Amino acid sequence: MHTLDLVVIVGYLILIPVIGVLIAGRQRSAADYFVGGRNLPWWAVCFSVVATETSTLTVISVPTVAYLGSFTYLQLAIGYLIGRVVVAFVLLPRYYAGNLVSAYAFLGKRFGRGLQGTASVTFMVTRLLADGVRLFATAIPVKLLLDALGLNVAYWQIILGLALFTVVYTYLGGIKAVIWVDVIQMVIYAGGGVAAVGLLANQLPDGWFGDAMEAGKFQLLDFGSNILTNQYSFIAAVIGGAIFAMASHGADQLMVQRLLACRDVKDSQKALIASGFIVFLQFTLFLLIGAMLWSFYGGADPAALGLGANDELFPSFIIQEFPPGLAGLMIAGILAAAMSTLSSSLNSLSTSTVSDIYQRFSRRPLSDATVLRHGKVWTIVWALVFVGFASMFTTTSNPVVELGLSIASYTYGALLGAFALGLLVRRARQTDAVVAFVTTIVVVLFVVTFVRLPGDDGEPLPLAFPWFAPLGVAITLLVGWLMSLRGPRRGVVQQEFIPQTTGSGGSAERTTATHETLDGSEPDATKPEQKGEADPVG
Repeated sequence: MHTLDLVVIVGYLILIPVIGVLIAGRQRSAADYFVGGRNLPWWAVCFSVVATETSTLTVISVPTVAYLGSFTYLQLAIGYLIGRVVVAFVLLPRYYAGNLVSAYAFLGKRFGRGLQGTASVTFMVTRLLADGVRLFATAIPVKLLLDALGLNVAYWQIILGLALFTVVYTYLGGIKAVIWVDVIQMVIYAGGGVAAVGLLANQLPDGWFGDAMEAGKFQLLDFGSNILTNQYSFIAAVIGGAIFAMASHGADQLMVQRLLACRDVKDSQKALIASGFIVFLQFTLFLLIGAMLWSFYGGADPAALGLGANDELFPSFIIQEFPPGLAGLMIAGILAAAMSTLSSSLNSLSTSTVSDIYQRFSRRPLSDATVLRHGKVWTIVWALVFVGFASMFTTTSNPVVELGLSIASYTYGALLGAFALGLLVRRARQTDAVVAFVTTIVVVLFVVTFVRLPGDDGEPLPLAFPWFAPLGVAITLLVGWLMSLRGPRRGVVQQEFIPQTTGSGGSAERTTATHETLDGSEPDATKPEQKGEADPVG
């Protein structure tokens, strides 16, 4: 490694927080901090969505998927696009109609605050585990770089350093800083990927494409594999990918918060659908890098190349083959992907904590300034917790992208199923939804841990991770519907309040609405709220 590479990386880490704070400006209200005042352009939100979900996993692990396999991973992107379209026209209009800052406030309005809190806590645990994997993935190339410079630094120290740089602009600039920095970071890592393709193309022998094609590296569709145990079979990838995307972009606060920062629902829909096409192109780019690396290394086993883990393939190529300066820029791109995901997670976790948990247990109305202050405090708290969770991951024999996706799949089915239950089963009450939600998580974890199915060669294999989310949705709907058949009864459902800011230093207006029903069903959450008496709990 060249000293210039280290200068580029350090310069990037210093400049990004400064740029983020300067672009975002002063955050004068909770609405500014959590949803950017709802006035961000749709294309910036689109790039932020892509940068957030891309993360380090795409940059370093997707090439490994192609190196060891083929382009069949791209089938997931087809499903992701389908799922985004459904979310754009089914869930986003309801979020905007309710003027929400949290996806789980919809569940609070439909069922009650108990389910809102349950869903929010589930989201928090899932984000910590899934993004903990992502942070660990980022530490892989950084450690390789530092080892090459003769510096012996532990993974947890690298993770702590990344968190410190990221929390600066997230704390000071809120969602505005996160989104605009995401735009810059996406340009950096995507540009690095294009540079890698150009560099590889100049070093590969003539006929490499034909050899890779003959070896099946460019196979896109897989109709012959076991659809239950192979995550890259067409049916599993497309159907599972579609439902996974519906959950990740419609029921996960990480993505929903970005989409709520657009000026209106139409801009939000454009941002979401356009992001699906860009993600497809990005997957293609990094899968192409993997296929080219396969030709470059002659298809050698990663262990035979002296690598300690499969996911060191692309980072090792960057360090060994990229020219001085460009290698540092590419490592900075990997850091950019990680920091975009981490900053997004910190901001969304802070928002969910304050909106879904803290205000629920507050015994007095909170001013807008208080909500803003708590949002910043919880950003720091979650950063510290993140470092602890990320440090738990030290090694994995599979590409870490699969581990990260499978962790999220454990709870995504229950989250999306709760939204579907509220929309499709009008009789369902909060108790029905909570029981269905908890039952789903228990059953999915049982299936993941203990259930094994015969694979293509008859060997027992676990259920492919794209099926976790569809399984969870099905269980939630079935259990929730059966619970709702217990019989009609008179009930009073209290809708969740939504804090409305009145400007800088203004107070948050806290209103609730109570609706009496004869059959236990709740009113439509998309209808305007009715002002009622003060919340006796809050």
